[in-house]
Amino acid sequence: MTGDAATWVTAGLMVLGALVFAVFWITWFRQKHDQSWLPAGYREHETPFVFADSVLALLLVAAAVLLVLEEPLGESLALVAGGMLLFLGILDAAYFWRTGMFSPEREGYANLAIVLAVLAGGIFLVVRFA
Repeated sequence: MTGDAATWVTAGLMVLGALVFAVFWITWFRQKHDQSWLPAGYREHETPFVFADSVLALLLVAAAVLLVLEEPLGESLALVAGGMLLFLGILDAAYFWRTGMFSPEREGYANLAIVLAVLAGGIFLVVRFA
């Protein structure tokens, strides 16, 4: 097991990220999403992302555990998770931009925070493990 504090912090952030994804989707599915400003097909567009985000969350946890155990596969999985974060962040940014969901009256600050957090996580993992 590693004694490196940076690895423990990285692993902790990865597990925290996985938990944030889980809480996001649990909360998201409990909401109606019936605001008049939501784009047509919003619910149908977003719902499939639960599968990709679930795979990502599992990868984050698996990579975190393997990093702490000093298994080489941990770095590879962390890099894959970083790539997934970048892809999903770019996809969300494009969708939110195209549909006007970055505007303040459409929860734009929350949407921007989500995109920036996902992209920052992806950049962090790619830079750390590439």
